[in-house]
Amino acid sequence: MENSKNITILGAGTWGIALSLLLNDNGHNVLLYAHREETKNNVSNGINKLGVKLPSNISLTSNLAEALENSIIVIAIPSIHIKELLTKMKQHIKDNSIIINASKGIESESLNIFSEVIKEILPTCETAVLSGPVHAEELSRKLPAACVLACENENISKELQEVFMNDYFRIYTNDDILGVELAGATKNIIAIAAGMIEGLGDGDNAKAALITRGMNEIVALGMKMGGKLTTFYGLAGMGDMIVTCTSMHSRNCRAGILIGQGKNLEETLNKIGMVVEGIHQVQAISSLASKYGVEMPITKELKKILFEGKKPRESAIELMKRQKISEWTV
Repeated sequence: MENSKNITILGAGTWGIALSLLLNDNGHNVLLYAHREETKNNVSNGINKLGVKLPSNISLTSNLAEALENSIIVIAIPSIHIKELLTKMKQHIKDNSIIINASKGIESESLNIFSEVIKEILPTCETAVLSGPVHAEELSRKLPAACVLACENENISKELQEVFMNDYFRIYTNDDILGVELAGATKNIIAIAAGMIEGLGDGDNAKAALITRGMNEIVALGMKMGGKLTTFYGLAGMGDMIVTCTSMHSRNCRAGILIGQGKNLEETLNKIGMVVEGIHQVQAISSLASKYGVEMPITKELKKILFEGKKPRESAIELMKRQKISEWTV
């Protein structure tokens, strides 16, 4: 390929593998990094959650220094591990490398989006975000999908749009990094709550109401923090909300279903067997709501269910009995 790039994917889980397959299809030279040698060997032998065998031209490594020799780096690991990884990257990263955050979350200590964390730890690098309604299971099968590529640098946005886009993966650009990242983190919380509605057996009406009111909470926080309204009603917001709240590919939704059925948090996580991002984000988003003075009743109740032992049914009733308000009030 005439415009092929040398690209590293950090993270050999389902999302990292799916992105590796996509970028390989697009003719790029892909290096997939696994934190553990055992993981690298398993993926190399086709042992992974997607059940796919990587093409021979996708390289694998567990050596971080080797992984960072490329100048385009995609982060595709659970958000709870990103800060630790960025710190390790400091001694190896090249100046002016482009780092694309393809994970969804808020840094729990600083309450910053990860683009800000990247800038703080790796100030010589350019940052971008890839987010939207995409499940790795479907992307790896080349089923049609669309995402948002957010970057403040328009030239880099267009370059990365070209890198990722093909006939089954459409990319739209956006300059609202904060909005895109915040939307990706917060929708996971609402997806857990939507799953709980399903687990309780409360029907489609309740689930639709929960998703809609959850979107209202996200917009209220996002606007207060400086995000753009259009971002939250675009692919990174509403689009991702729809797929995460309604698909059994969604770990967050599946976790919510189990909790709604009466499983405790430990039992739920053991059953899912993979990181459930929304559970790790509830505390951080609740802290952000307090910091910016935004009322987020669904998020507030979810925190009580997950960490304070409140029963999902009790929270559902409490939400229904809240004070009478206008629809456009949280």
